Amino acid sequence: MSKLQTEHARRKRDQRREHSRETWRLFCKNKAALFGLAILILFVLMALFADVIVPYEKAIAQDASVRLSGPTAEHIFGTDKYGRDVFAQIVHGSRRSLSLGIGTTLLSVLIGGLIGACCGFYGGKLDAVVMRICDIVMCIPALLFALAVVAALGADMMNLIIAITIISVPSYVRVIRSVILSIVEQDYIYAARLCGTRNGKIILRHVLPNAMGPIIVQASMNVASMMLTAAGLSFIGMGVQQPTPEWGAMLNEARDSMLDGHLHLLLFPGAAIALSALSLNLVGDGLRDALDPRLKS
Repeated sequence: MSKLQTEHARRKRDQRREHSRETWRLFCKNKAALFGLAILILFVLMALFADVIVPYEKAIAQDASVRLSGPTAEHIFGTDKYGRDVFAQIVHGSRRSLSLGIGTTLLSVLIGGLIGACCGFYGGKLDAVVMRICDIVMCIPALLFALAVVAALGADMMNLIIAITIISVPSYVRVIRSVILSIVEQDYIYAARLCGTRNGKIILRHVLPNAMGPIIVQASMNVASMMLTAAGLSFIGMGVQQPTPEWGAMLNEARDSMLDGHLHLLLFPGAAIALSALSLNLVGDGLRDALDPRLKS
């Protein structure tokens, strides 16, 4: 029995490796997705090595003698109205913006995945009640709901994460539930139940792993919308507060100076938001196509 179990485990590992190679091959056929992945990697490396690229002190240090200066050799992206280096703010702001998008997505996937899996697996009254709650939450405009949560809890980064997570969980619950409903009818789920396997173990070891494809695609495409929501809240002063560098907060600071012709304060953080969102959407499209079984030869 031990040899049979070892052989079965080895075959499953080989199948996973082959599936991963096939997915990567199909992903590489999408040039736009590769372009988005390259941009995304640059942003991630910038966030990881921000302190190596430029000291954090340059992002918050004020120098009135160079305030509102355009791009120069010393300040390649110029300075803001307080004399802070815009390039340093872009680099260190990538940490907040990316962590907001990725962190809220991971939390939403974890919470929404467990709730959606339970709804799809058990059904009945639990499913009906949770779906009605999701319908109610999704009827409220996402930004308005997040704004109300942040206004009630206070404007800081942790409350911003909580607000964005709350508004995004219902969509994950609905998507994952729809996937689970098709999985629970499979023969291996019936076999696991006949063997006496506990429901919690079936959900964690058999149901959720087989739903990871749609979950990954949904998550990768929603990171961009999370980042845009966080930037929008910071733009209206209800998110990350200055002097902490964050792209949306930088746009908020740039409003007063923009009318005076200092467009570099708007251009660089806006470009960072647009490029990061574009790269994530391109990667999400590539993953969707690569994980689509109809495209596999």
